[in-house]
Amino acid sequence: MKLLKLLEEFDPNIKKDDVSYKKLVKSVKFLEGKKKVLFLTTSNRGEWAVKELKEEPKSTRLAKVVQEYLGKDKCVLIEVPKLKIYPCEGNVSHKDGNSCGVSKAKLESKEKNPTGNHRCWASFNNNDDELWKISKELFESDAVIFWGSVRWGQMNSEYQKLIERLTWLENRHTSLRETNLLENIDCGVISVGHNWNGKEAIELEKKVLTFFGFNVVDNLCWSYQWTNDYKDESLKGYRNDSKDFKKIIVDLFKKIFPLKCTLYKISVRNSILKMNPPCTNLL
Repeated sequence: MKLLKLLEEFDPNIKKDDVSYKKLVKSVKFLEGKKKVLFLTTSNRGEWAVKELKEEPKSTRLAKVVQEYLGKDKCVLIEVPKLKIYPCEGNVSHKDGNSCGVSKAKLESKEKNPTGNHRCWASFNNNDDELWKISKELFESDAVIFWGSVRWGQMNSEYQKLIERLTWLENRHTSLRETNLLENIDCGVISVGHNWNGKEAIELEKKVLTFFGFNVVDNLCWSYQWTNDYKDESLKGYRNDSKDFKKIIVDLFKKIFPLKCTLYKISVRNSILKMNPPCTNLL
């Protein structure tokens, strides 16, 4: 039985026509077929908001809910803003040409670089850089989703910094003409925004991630945007944005959790019936 149909039976009042919710369900259904999934959340909040308001970015909250559904043994989530990641050094274009991702930049640490494929000068030159925590998981995954927020019409700064720091992966196969380490990794980008340019920002990043060599999957790429009225900058609108996101997306998706058990029970029951069909000719 399809997930949406089950949800409708579970809650007849479900907002089944909500576009973002349908996209979320499609994303999750796709990820269920993967072996190991990596979530990279990039939106951030100030320390005071985290401590005093118990605040967490909307995209991060949603990513954690989906991770809980998939299972933490299958899905690893890394909050990128909490890592110490240095800015990109720009070695892809300097006066001597392009030295981004060359073999001399290999990170010499079996713990940080077990595959030997992490080759980034910023990691090489800064021992406390933590980009390796991302690449190590990435090379073990068959799917990755970048989660973030749309700010001023584009993906947030922590996302941009991460993408720049991963340039050595793109440069490896485009300029250095070596193997593409990302070609077998399904990839997506999901954003949360308030009132402007969400779809356009996602389309741009789909092109960027394709340049990188990922297998970009449409069902893993979408944007939640509270309103299409770019002039809506009211304080009331921002308050309602947060409430609506929680009600329509986060709380609604949590209703899937008990259904996962239901699906499993139905599957087991059907398997038993196939092996031991009920006797109808006892007399």
